[in-house]
Amino acid sequence: MEIGRNLSSGLTTESSVKPRGALIVLEGLDRSGKSTQCAKLLAFLKGLGHPTELWRFPDRETSVGQMISAYLSNKSQLDDRTIHLLFSANRWEKRSLMEEKLRTGTTLIVDRYSYSGVAFSSAKGLSIDWCKAPEIGLLAPDSVLYLDISPERAAERGGYGDERYERVEFQKKVADFYQTLRDSSWKVIDAGEAMEEVEKKIQEVVLDQVKECSTEGKPLILLWSS
Repeated sequence: MEIGRNLSSGLTTESSVKPRGALIVLEGLDRSGKSTQCAKLLAFLKGLGHPTELWRFPDRETSVGQMISAYLSNKSQLDDRTIHLLFSANRWEKRSLMEEKLRTGTTLIVDRYSYSGVAFSSAKGLSIDWCKAPEIGLLAPDSVLYLDISPERAAERGGYGDERYERVEFQKKVADFYQTLRDSSWKVIDAGEAMEEVEKKIQEVVLDQVKECSTEGKPLILLWSS
């Protein structure tokens, strides 16, 4: 499956490809362990001397992010299409900075990205093509690590149910749409294993990507662009 296309300027030919940071995305159902593993991965890469930052979507610090945060904590009500577009706008707010960071050698670990937005909104009944449309033109990840866990097992973890989408039946639908979105950039990690084993597997995949981007360089490509 085609992930996207090369950016129209910059890294478009083999001779012009330059070293850069890697774009690493962690995805999965709620309570799959993404935030914990993101923090561990950040410490691991920094410990090896790789310039690395951890980003999260939604970014609740922006004005758009604050609206999303109120919605997720059930403090406001919004139409399904409205909240989907807000999630997308929240990612677009950081689009230019993301490209700048990558091009100047910083690896970005991203806790949730466009795949979450599409999977969750599609699970609510919106068309998957409609959900993907506002994400087209964002940067495609070098690697997506999907932390695979059953909704029932995730529900056993602490804090489950605190936010709007943390319901087992809904999470089952989300999991189905995640399956639809998988492409060649994805690596599925069994999140039901011991935390240390999950951490080790993630490190192996990510370190290969970081080394490739920082030494050989890779073209930046756009998400879901023909």
